[in-house]
Amino acid sequence: MIPISDEDVRRKKIFPLINLALITINILVFFYEVSLPPARLEAFVSAFGVVPFEIVTGRDIPPPAPGSVWLTLITAMFIHGGLLHIAGNMLYLWIFGDNVEDAMGHFRYLIFYLLCGIIASLAQVLSDPISRVPSIGASGAIAGVLGAYVVMFPRARIRTLLFIGPFFTLGRVPALLVIGLWAVIQLFAGIAALGVPTQQTGGVAYFAHIGGFVAGVVLVWLFRRR
Repeated sequence: MIPISDEDVRRKKIFPLINLALITINILVFFYEVSLPPARLEAFVSAFGVVPFEIVTGRDIPPPAPGSVWLTLITAMFIHGGLLHIAGNMLYLWIFGDNVEDAMGHFRYLIFYLLCGIIASLAQVLSDPISRVPSIGASGAIAGVLGAYVVMFPRARIRTLLFIGPFFTLGRVPALLVIGLWAVIQLFAGIAALGVPTQQTGGVAYFAHIGGFVAGVVLVWLFRRR
C-alpha cells in the first residue's frame, strides 16, 4: 500500500507552516548533497549523520561533527541517502504532518517532531552501539508523526494505491490499517535485525522507526492542544 493523500479529518485552523518548512529544508539539503562529488558527500554524511560509536563514547571520529556529536541527532534528520529515500519520507510527511501540526500548533509540532527524531536516533544507537555506520534520514521523526496521527485520527480514510500481485487499484483505507500495518512490519523487521550489523540490514534503521513511532504515540498526549 502506497498512501497518496488523506481525506480532511478536521477543519484546518492554521496553515501548516512548520510542516512545509521541514519539507523545504529537507529538499534543499538533498539538492546540496546531489551537488557534492562522491568523496565530499561521504564526508558530509559521516560528519552530520548519527554515528552510534560517537554517541556512546562521546568521541568524535573524523571527519569532525558540527560542533558536537550530540548535534548530529538533529542534523541527521535532514540528510537522505537517495531520491527514493527522500521522496518516500516527504510523501508521508506531506500527507500526515499537516493535520498533526493543526492539532498541536506550530511551536508544539516543531518540538514534537524534533523530539521524536532524537528518540528515534537514540533507539537505533542502542540497537547497535558500536556501529560506525552513520544513520541519516527523517524516517524516525516521521514515524513519530504517524504515531500521533493514528492516535488522534484512527478513523481517517487514506487514499491508497493498492498492489495486488501484478495489478493495482486505488482505494480508501482506514488510517489505523495503513499505519498499523506499517508499524507491525517495522517491529518484525526490527526483531529479525537484532544482532545483525547495521551495514547488513540494507541501510534501513528499523529501530529508529520503532523508537520514533512509540515516541509519537506517547508524546502526542503531551503536545496535542486540549
